[in-house]
Amino acid sequence: MSNEIWGYQPTNQRPAPDWEINPQTAAVRAGLARSGFGETSEALYLNSGFTYSSAQEAFDAFADETDHYLYSRFHNPTVQMFEKRLAAIEGAEYCVATGSGMSAMFASVACLVKAGDHVVASAAMFSSCHVVLTEILPKWGVTVELVKGNDSTVWAAALSKPTKVVFIESPSNPLMEIVDIRMVSDLAHKVGATVIVDNVMASPVLQKPLELGADVVMYSATKHIDGQGRVLAGAVLGSFSYIHEHLIPFNRHTGPSLSPFNAWVLLKSLETMEMRVQRMCENAHAIAEFLETRKEIKSVKYPGLKSHPDYVTVQKQMTGGGSTIGIEFAGSQKDAFAFMDALRIIDISNNLGDSKSLITHPSSTTHRRLAPDVQAEMGITPSVLRLSVGLEHVDDLIKDLTQAFKS
Repeated sequence: MSNEIWGYQPTNQRPAPDWEINPQTAAVRAGLARSGFGETSEALYLNSGFTYSSAQEAFDAFADETDHYLYSRFHNPTVQMFEKRLAAIEGAEYCVATGSGMSAMFASVACLVKAGDHVVASAAMFSSCHVVLTEILPKWGVTVELVKGNDSTVWAAALSKPTKVVFIESPSNPLMEIVDIRMVSDLAHKVGATVIVDNVMASPVLQKPLELGADVVMYSATKHIDGQGRVLAGAVLGSFSYIHEHLIPFNRHTGPSLSPFNAWVLLKSLETMEMRVQRMCENAHAIAEFLETRKEIKSVKYPGLKSHPDYVTVQKQMTGGGSTIGIEFAGSQKDAFAFMDALRIIDISNNLGDSKSLITHPSSTTHRRLAPDVQAEMGITPSVLRLSVGLEHVDDLIKDLTQAFKS
């Protein structure tokens, strides 16, 4: 691994490893750029600007003729450490961090399209992504086609014409629908499209879209990457050409930058992300199996269960089922609300990927912005709940769910 990717300063640090490191080691060490003080933890650079030794140095820096930080809206040492570390974990050439997951999603697509372009996307997705694709982009003269399900013939038909971008959310929020990333990427590349995958629900631990043929990966780092309910952040990862020719010019002038403090928090979060996500997956799998036994539940949507309609595809592209479960009650919205209100450990919250277990009613919260017919098309009925499983002991979570069912 090169010094540039590893993040070490060759002038005052030991040489970088000359072997391929494990992603868990990268999660602790990659991108580390120590100052002259030799601090063990990553340094936090809260400054907004930087100085130059001369007017000529400033001239050369803005002309990209020298490597010098310009302004923290463009880049910052602490933010860059987070970007390099996440890129090393993901296996991407480059990463750009943003202030939120939605700023990452919007920038990843918007930097590529113009009036007259065509976008194809998976129909099941987070509501704000749906609004960006079906309401905002059409105002720019961009046409958007949504594809429901995972049928290769349907995707092939949608991608039978020139397409600029393909946007995939897999697994989807909230009902954990799966898209075959390899299949769609192969079809998309035949028409010259750039494939962007929203990998939030899987996290970098469980799914590597770039290895499956995708061109770009985006995250709400607020979720599993922070995973402790502290900061907002987003990230976009891809090739050097995509990042430098499209994303960076767009972000530089529109300004969706990540604060250095949030980047510092995320750097420390990455060190424990793999352990947290693996434990959350173990808990979620056990709870999904438990929920399938309950008469109060009409259906359980969890990629780790053999009952999932795309279980075979899950086994090909994910190493775990994730931390989120889609639940449909056999009863009404009133029954679902009574169940939520009776919980004693699991909190009612619209966040996910947190160390604390959280439950929400998508129809009235996260997907409320969508029209009833759109919600129905996504399978989001008034009796659907989304459960994000955290790090509590699984026995306590199952006891909490059991007593809530009884009440």
